[in-house]
Amino acid sequence: MPTTYDFKNPRLAALDGFRVEIDAANERADIILSRPPYNVISMAARDQLRLVFEELDEDAAVRVVVLRSDGKDFSSGGDIRGFLEASPEHVSKLAWNIAAPARCSKPVIAANRGYAFGVGFEISLACDFRIASETAQYALPEQKLGQIPGSGGSARLQKIVGVTRTKHIVMRSKRISGRQAYDWGIATEVVADDQLEATVDALVQELREFSPIAQRTAKKLLNDTDDALLSIAIELEGHCYSRLRTSDDFREGVEAFHAKRAPAFVGS
Repeated sequence: MPTTYDFKNPRLAALDGFRVEIDAANERADIILSRPPYNVISMAARDQLRLVFEELDEDAAVRVVVLRSDGKDFSSGGDIRGFLEASPEHVSKLAWNIAAPARCSKPVIAANRGYAFGVGFEISLACDFRIASETAQYALPEQKLGQIPGSGGSARLQKIVGVTRTKHIVMRSKRISGRQAYDWGIATEVVADDQLEATVDALVQELREFSPIAQRTAKKLLNDTDDALLSIAIELEGHCYSRLRTSDDFREGVEAFHAKRAPAFVGS
């Protein structure tokens, strides 16, 4: 059964609007947004979320991180008044904090249902996999506040869907459904609302079957070459491939393949 995660960092002694659970048997950590009714993400929570991802990244017992929420909505976005009260220095760190899932070397899954607006959308875009319920609605509504997305939302979205669709979402503050997000390549999968948890559970188990070192390498390579020239990306891929050839996991994978058995990866 999942238990509350015991953090080392004293700044995480009292989490602001979310909790973290560890499922040791499944090598899984869940970050659960929990501020009823809409799971608004405060300025303090942004700082804490970064620290949480950094600490989970260092925990060898955690293989996969899941970002999800309580209730019918993932998150309606950030604390709007908090932007007026925050210092320029604090605001300048918003994108760095929300990019924590992308920097985490482990696979990170976002489970989205209901509203995923503003920073709720942005932090989901920083995850590796977005599993959307059919009730999911994504939006970057900052234009309605006389602002633009400030935590990487428009930049990440443009990489995924291109400038035309990003302008549609950002400049018109348009909502898109989970189904449309899947059709546009934003969501990894779209499932019935009552299948969201089961689909995430299955993905966690699938990812755990692979080599941890191969997963870390693939994630970093894909992130680092997202905006690289094709020739450079191919060159870096070759270097990563070469390094993995000397790993224990690659040897185990080859031996298991020829022995027609499941591999027992150790992450080295």
